[in-house]
Amino acid sequence: MPFYEKGQTRIRYEEAGSGCPLLIIPGGGLNASIAGLADHDFNPMEEFRDAHRCIAIDLRNSNGGESSGPLEVERPWDAHADDQIGLMDHLGIDRFMVLGFCIGGPFIWNLLSKVPDRIVAAVLVHPSGFNPDAPGFFHRMNSKTWGPQLCGRRPDITMETVDAFLANMYPDTADFVFTVTREFVRGCETPVLILPDDIPPHPYAMAMETARLAPNAQVSLFPWRKSPETISLALRHIDTFLTAHRLAEEASSR
Repeated sequence: MPFYEKGQTRIRYEEAGSGCPLLIIPGGGLNASIAGLADHDFNPMEEFRDAHRCIAIDLRNSNGGESSGPLEVERPWDAHADDQIGLMDHLGIDRFMVLGFCIGGPFIWNLLSKVPDRIVAAVLVHPSGFNPDAPGFFHRMNSKTWGPQLCGRRPDITMETVDAFLANMYPDTADFVFTVTREFVRGCETPVLILPDDIPPHPYAMAMETARLAPNAQVSLFPWRKSPETISLALRHIDTFLTAHRLAEEASSR
């Protein structure tokens, strides 16, 4: 189980396959971990390893993973972006694709805002975002689950710090994807494929709004999670999308 370390931060990652690098961000909110991929609708480490160098990451301070680091109250999203970009640098990878579940959606938009020239294409699988029908959902949920567990195993972190962290990560003023503005999405030229969902943490309206705004967006069938057959169709769409951009990237680098 390899680790990437920088300062006080220690990030566990796992690799499978070879080819075009594909960074994988598991779902599960702030408890996202590599182990959690086994419970997802599909495991990209298994599905895409034949043509991609799949690299999955345990989220910093996930209670289900082995990554750890400071709780950066003033920059919650950017601290995770540091981990993701830093891991790619550590592995000597310049250009890569990224696929993220749930919280991976906001993470991907943040990466696209910080290193747009390094990301070939992105897949957002049931992305999380602000839901007007469930305001404050993420702050409340993480205050009940992630925060107390983290404090229980990290005596250096208090619930007061957790609350401040969550308030900055999911502010009361949020009304979109938490990490970027609609103006940014409207101007983002990176190809994205969005697989929408329709539950409180994965609002359909937000996913479809990003799809309408992003100039090079595609949308999978909906609902794609209802049966093995529809999941298979969604996987076919993801594979076609990744293959097209992988081949284009390989052609441009010759």
